[in-house]
Amino acid sequence: MTKQQISFVLNGQPVEVLVEPRELLIHTLREQLHQTGSHIGCETTHCGACTVDLDGKSVKSCTVLAVQVSGREVLTVEGLAVNGELHPVQEGFMQEHGLQCGFCTPGMMMRAYRFLQENPDPSEDEIRWGMSGNLCRCTGYQNIVKAIQYAARKLQSAEGA
Repeated sequence: MTKQQISFVLNGQPVEVLVEPRELLIHTLREQLHQTGSHIGCETTHCGACTVDLDGKSVKSCTVLAVQVSGREVLTVEGLAVNGELHPVQEGFMQEHGLQCGFCTPGMMMRAYRFLQENPDPSEDEIRWGMSGNLCRCTGYQNIVKAIQYAARKLQSAEGA
């Protein structure tokens, strides 16, 4: 199969990479671009461990072809922190113990990041619904909800400052 060169913006930086037409974005991110935060879970969009932000929307990178992101913007968990400072979502997961094994955490954080832009002041029920496409087998979700509430408060206080 002939490889195709694609270019896109990854975590704010332009990148160019050769991909096979059938190559999944998750594999390109992990194996070629060494962005290993996103994890390969179910490869069927059910678990959300591979969630990234694509042009301002949450997507499961296990079912997006790499060629589909040519000319677009991709944000992974590695791109959330700025100048070494954790994003409020990352801080919330740390402060509220929103992880155990950590396998689902990058996808949870990326979905939470986008969800809080869609709904900056969510109720607990709205958080649970907004995160329902991402699965965790360890935490029981309570601390994940607390982590997202923490991030929402921090983001709101930053906007008011």
